[in-house]
Amino acid sequence: MAAPPLAKRTLFTETVLVLGVSLGASAIWSILSIIRKATAQVPLSAQTTSMNTSVTPDRPWLDLAYQLAGISLALVPVVLALHLLRREDPQPAARMGFDLRRPGSDVLLGFGLTALIGLPGLGFYLLSRELGFNTSIAAANLTDVWWAIPVLILAAIQNAVLEEVVMIGYLFRRWAQAGWGTWQIIVTSAVIRGAYHLYQGFGGFVGNLVMGIVFGWIYTRTKRVMPLVLAHALLDIVAFVGYTLLRDHLSWL
Repeated sequence: MAAPPLAKRTLFTETVLVLGVSLGASAIWSILSIIRKATAQVPLSAQTTSMNTSVTPDRPWLDLAYQLAGISLALVPVVLALHLLRREDPQPAARMGFDLRRPGSDVLLGFGLTALIGLPGLGFYLLSRELGFNTSIAAANLTDVWWAIPVLILAAIQNAVLEEVVMIGYLFRRWAQAGWGTWQIIVTSAVIRGAYHLYQGFGGFVGNLVMGIVFGWIYTRTKRVMPLVLAHALLDIVAFVGYTLLRDHLSWL
C-alpha cells in the first residue's frame, strides 16, 4: 500500500531539518565567518582560509582517525535524506540517478561539467582575490604522511556526495512535491550552496552560486545526480591534491 502524500508544511519542515543538521548549518557558520573576516582589520585578500587541516599533526595515526571520522559522519545526512525519501519510494537513490546504471553517459557529462566549471572557476577565484573579494584558499593542509592524498580524495568524494545528493537529489524532489516551480527550486538551492561557501569570501559565494544553477539545470534535464557527483568530486580532487603537490612550486596558489 502506497504511503499517503505528505502535506506541504511537512515537506518544508522536513527539508529545513535536514538542512539544519547538514549544509544549512554550514551556511549559518559561513555567514558568521564572512562577517568576522570582512570586519577584521586585515583585508579579505590578505587573509587565508585553510581547509583539510591536521587535527593532531604530532600523532599521525590519531590524525588519520580524526580525518576518517569526519568524512564518515559528514555522510550521515545523505543516509538520512535517502531514508526519509524511502517512506514513499523503495529506491530513492535510483530515482534521483545516484547509481551506476549509465556509466558511459555519466562519465562523459561529469568530465564535461568539470571542464566547464573548473577552468573558469579558477580564473574567477584569482580575479576575486585580486579585487579583494576573496580570501586566499589553502585547500589542503595535512602533514607530510603517506595517507594524505588518499584522505584528500576521500574528502573530495564526501563533499560531492553530500552536496549533490542533499542539495539536488533530495531537495529538488521535496520542493517539487511541495509545489515549487523549477526555477524557484534551482535558484533557492544555488543560493544555499553559495551561502555555505561564504567562509571563502564573496567570490566563493558567487562561484558556487553559478555552479549550483548550472548543476540544478542539468539535473532538471537529465534527472541524474551521478554526473554531478563525479564532476564535483573531480573538481575537489584537483583542488585538494593539486594544491598539495604544487603549493611549494607556484607562488600564486
